[in-house]
Amino acid sequence: MLRITKVENGIVQGLPAADPRITSFKGIPFAAPPVGANRWRAPQPAKDWDGVLKAYEFAPISMQVRQELDDNNIYTREWAVEPDIAMDEDCLYLNIWTPAKRVGEKLPVYVWYFGGGLQVGHTAEMEFDGERIARRGIVVVTINYRLNAFGFLCHPEITAEAPEAPANFGHLDQQAATRWVKRNIEAFGGDPNQITIGGQSAGGGSVMSQLVSPQNEGLFQRAIVQSGIFTKLYPASGMPRFWRRLAEAEQEGVAFFEFLGVTTLAEARQLDAVYLRDKAVEYRGFWGTVEDGVFNVGVPFELFLQNKGWKVPIMLGHTSTEFFSVPSVSTLDEFKRMADEMFGEEAETFLNLCNAQSGSLEEAKKKAAVSGIEYAIRIAAQANADSGAGVPMYYYNFDAEIPGWDNPGTFHSVDLWFFFETLAKCWRPFVGKHYDLARQMCNYWANFICTGDPNGLDSTGEKLPHWEPYTPDAPYGMLFADRAEFAREQPSEIMQFLTRQFFKTSAD
Repeated sequence: MLRITKVENGIVQGLPAADPRITSFKGIPFAAPPVGANRWRAPQPAKDWDGVLKAYEFAPISMQVRQELDDNNIYTREWAVEPDIAMDEDCLYLNIWTPAKRVGEKLPVYVWYFGGGLQVGHTAEMEFDGERIARRGIVVVTINYRLNAFGFLCHPEITAEAPEAPANFGHLDQQAATRWVKRNIEAFGGDPNQITIGGQSAGGGSVMSQLVSPQNEGLFQRAIVQSGIFTKLYPASGMPRFWRRLAEAEQEGVAFFEFLGVTTLAEARQLDAVYLRDKAVEYRGFWGTVEDGVFNVGVPFELFLQNKGWKVPIMLGHTSTEFFSVPSVSTLDEFKRMADEMFGEEAETFLNLCNAQSGSLEEAKKKAAVSGIEYAIRIAAQANADSGAGVPMYYYNFDAEIPGWDNPGTFHSVDLWFFFETLAKCWRPFVGKHYDLARQMCNYWANFICTGDPNGLDSTGEKLPHWEPYTPDAPYGMLFADRAEFAREQPSEIMQFLTRQFFKTSAD
């Protein structure tokens, strides 16, 4: 097995994974520590090291709010099980699982961006163990990146200092790590020309940002977006705004500096990292992707609709009960006014679909509720077809029965246990059908990473149920429920109506 190898900065040694046919390398620096003068600066090259770097443990996680164990919070109950995990501003490290026996085997590569709203999250979460995917002949890389105010704060002084990289430091970390992979992955048996980037939630949104960045030509060949493609549907839908223009973000930075009690960038860079983190939590700000005109040149979803993304096959989908958009109105009259403002002469059609004429606001809102992610995916797929880009898009819906005393439904992120095939690490009482489904899902994922097409053989040697690309004429996808099954079902009438209205409004 390939336990020791040489990368651009020195020699690195890994350890056998639970399966000794896999080697894990944890905590490899891909950039210089983003501290001191490197705080709020694009990632800088890592320094060479002497001797052998023993890559045996995860590096400290990015600076973020401390998660506390809370049985009433499904996310801390599910994943934040180590509240005292090491945390440091020096966080730009990546982890690799490889099945290679030697350098240069040219295995396909998967680079994973974790989620967490760009505010929290890390690569050491239990579900992100890359071993099961690596057993399928893939080199798996999970990368850390800066979050919240450390990764996405802007300020006029930052822009003046580095107009070529004034913002989006967390996304630039993802980009720098992926570039490091392209330069070094042959040392782990990987193929630098067969890279798939993937992520879930804000990690999936990050994949969208990388997909449309003009800086990323040739950086990756495929993309997986899990629960990470969004667009506004109803007014005041309650979702956080993940995108801002640079000038607006700069002024937010000025206000935050005042809150910190500093006036200059130099003073802010001298602040203790823990103090800065705690003040950022107290400030209750939300730092996200910024249109800086360099890495990011617009709203990623809108750029994709304009056929301005890199033309690579995409797998994308969602869980069945996450992020439903519901009209934020409190009376039936407000509901009807909203319909008139949004749909004009088509308002009556919308109201009939929602049964709003019945006089029940509760029932009308229930009928109007749709998955915001599904809505965005169907719009993106239609735009992709209309553009003639010919990008293969594979759509899925995760609708498995999730066991547990909390009866959680298919909540946001629960599919991660299945795609990574790490159910055994979870506290939930999964049984045989869940493990069978996870095996199938991980196989589809691995096939896509290898070829850009999820179809192929199951680990049992049988053919997996055939998964066809999504097209407007065949708007179907894979349903992951009791088992994998390709669902030839049309979207709901309300979804079809809303999708048509999107393009009608855009044309107007």
